Amino acid sequence: GANANAFGRESHIDVMAAKAGMDPVEFRLKNLTDARARGVLEAAARKFGWTPNAGPSGRGVGVAIGADAGAYVANMAEVKVDKATGRIQVVRVVCAQDCGTIIHPDGLEQQIVGGMMQGLGYCLTEEVHFKNGEVTDRNFGTYQLPRFSWMPRLDAVMVKSDLPAQGGGEPSVVPMGAVLANAVFDATGARVRQLPMTPARVLA
Repeated sequence: GANANAFGRESHIDVMAAKAGMDPVEFRLKNLTDARARGVLEAAARKFGWTPNAGPSGRGVGVAIGADAGAYVANMAEVKVDKATGRIQVVRVVCAQDCGTIIHPDGLEQQIVGGMMQGLGYCLTEEVHFKNGEVTDRNFGTYQLPRFSWMPRLDAVMVKSDLPAQGGGEPSVVPMGAVLANAVFDATGARVRQLPMTPARVLA
């Protein structure tokens, strides 16, 4: 639900920014009125060291915003795309999250980072295959979960808020598909609209 909505909405916003010849962060800030959404976007941009540039810039950077369980998040990512194979290598992801009053900062950081890791699996490798109505993925040999060997740098930014505590564990997953798709577009000029973003789908 929230993941699919963010994927479609944030990819569409990125398309509009590109057509307007505007940097995707500046485009969002120009049109955002929600203070919490603006707050996480600005916090993510500071941590990421975002440099404004209209896409596709060839840098392989992307941005996406999401909301879930009362929390707001902004993710920024840097990717490299092998144009010969379609393989995406995620270099870095930053997630700024406003989930109200922070009760346990260390626990929240672990939840944000864990959500980003889970989102990377959803977006890059995890897919259930069927043949004649039967599931063919019966073990983790074919259903690939995220591996530590391909984890990028993951940075969590906790945005302070006086609101009551909100959901902290899953919001960072929500914009992951959109942020990676937007980064792939920035790297290659191609729009990938189906998850997971397998090498074959990127090449197509």
